[in-house]
Amino acid sequence: MGMSFELPQLSFVAPNFADNFVDSLRQYGFAAVVDHPLDNHRIERIYQDWLAFFASEEVSAFTMDPQSQDGYFSLQSAEHAKGFRDRDFKEYFQFYCWGRCPETLRTDLEAHFSAAVVLGATLLGYIAHSLPASISAQLSEPLRDMIVDSQQTMLRVLHYPPVPEGQPVLRAAPHEDINLLTLLPAADGPGLELQLPEGEWISVPQQPGQLIVNIGDMLQEATGGFLPSTTHRVATPDVWHQSASRMSLPLFLHPRPDVVLSERYSAQQYLRQRLNELGVV
Repeated sequence: MGMSFELPQLSFVAPNFADNFVDSLRQYGFAAVVDHPLDNHRIERIYQDWLAFFASEEVSAFTMDPQSQDGYFSLQSAEHAKGFRDRDFKEYFQFYCWGRCPETLRTDLEAHFSAAVVLGATLLGYIAHSLPASISAQLSEPLRDMIVDSQQTMLRVLHYPPVPEGQPVLRAAPHEDINLLTLLPAADGPGLELQLPEGEWISVPQQPGQLIVNIGDMLQEATGGFLPSTTHRVATPDVWHQSASRMSLPLFLHPRPDVVLSERYSAQQYLRQRLNELGVV
């Protein structure tokens, strides 16, 4: 387990939030936001309702579509991190604004999805405002515009099952996110760790109501490395937490496929390359 370390908690309503938020992203690739506008009660409801859904027979009707990548990914179809052969020990449901969803669970999920996208656009605006002129000049379009009408932004309802005793599994192997920005509300159990530039792993504490925001590789690519995408993982829990499930609800904010990220990549080219590396397409 990584050493304990407190990401500075940044209040979304503080007058200097935007500057502190970007400073934290620059330093760690991550920021911990409190007093944010996402509905924490709704998030807790989503965790409870979807935990029951994952345990039901109903999941089989939503098996993931290999073409569209929406729906239910079982333990057997979960992704593996780039460079890792073993699949992560998790099951999850991928929801897109156009995608399938159990009707009884749709209202809360769509409401959270919409609210998180609006917040993500606001945060991209803060980031864009803080970029040096030389970096801004390289962007093919303003950061906020990159996600307008994007059909690729995806909400993932994640369930990390209890870890079988004596089985060394990684709930999520070390990886970087593909997208521009990830918005991760407080999970209902510990395990998230991030890697400092020196290689040391530090655990990100579980704070109720906290929102973790992290940079994805596409934002790193678009800013020429000015905003770094940080390697992170979900560690195998200690014995105390091994018998517990863990739920998590990351929103992956994606640009439209036609967005030019850099001289090397459009968003579509970048995504396709990475999905191949993850073994899901």
